Amino acid sequence: MKTQSDSVKGKCQDDGLSAAKQRDSEIIQQKQKKANEKKEESK
Repeated sequence: MKTQSDSVKGKCQDDGLSAAKQRDSEIIQQKQKKANEKKEESK
């Protein structure tokens, strides 16, 4: 049973990683936008 769950986890992780990377990049971009806006306001 362990080997089955491990292989399933591996498959899910591949999909999850790409999805997580997309989410992370979107979050990072939003943070950068906010940081840039704050910089513009403080000038």
